[in-house]
Amino acid sequence: MNDRPARRRVNAAAPAGLWEVGAPFVGRQAVMTVPRDHHVGDRTGMVRLARIISNIVSPPIMFALIGLALGVYERSLWPGLGWGLVYSLLIALTPMLVIFYLLRIGRITDLHMSATSERHIPYVTSVVTGALAYALLVLFDGPILLRCLAILSVITLGALGLINTQWLISIHATAAAATWMIATLVFGWNTGLILLPLLVLIASIRLYLKRHTPAQVLAGIALGFSAVLLMRAFGCFIP
Repeated sequence: MNDRPARRRVNAAAPAGLWEVGAPFVGRQAVMTVPRDHHVGDRTGMVRLARIISNIVSPPIMFALIGLALGVYERSLWPGLGWGLVYSLLIALTPMLVIFYLLRIGRITDLHMSATSERHIPYVTSVVTGALAYALLVLFDGPILLRCLAILSVITLGALGLINTQWLISIHATAAAATWMIATLVFGWNTGLILLPLLVLIASIRLYLKRHTPAQVLAGIALGFSAVLLMRAFGCFIP
């Protein structure tokens, strides 16, 4: 079977973000790559497996898991777990519920939101819930590491939202890179080495599914790394 990406030509007046915004422009038309898993009939074999992994190891889940780990690490099983759950409910569950609602009413056509215009509301929701999580953590003396994570969530999701207005940067890659860097800084290089294959897997799957270009994935990884290291410079994520 020919593995070359299927192509679509759309008029330049079409809404930004239809398929991949990072695709090249030819004259007044954009050449767009159709994701491998866009059509239901194509979701078989390796494509189906890659889509399942991508859905499970999603940005909200990654942020939720690292939040739970940081809460327990700093405050022991309880109340650390409770704080981790509060953070996870706000930063992960709430945006996911908004996405499912938008999917149900037809405001978005795909869970992966390949059209940049479909990502605006989820990004705004995530920034607001991240700010709310930070306010609650400060107000009720929550774990410092979770406060740092809430600030990081606001910074990265805000940056992603702004970039997303022009270019489909990979939020999967950003979340995976940020999660890996935080785990490495807080729990040590042994943990980092164990989790490194997961980062590579997630980035590879986004490329395999043709959900992003290599540049969009690399930009997402760079954003995740740089945001965590910037916060580290200001005293965050220190065990």
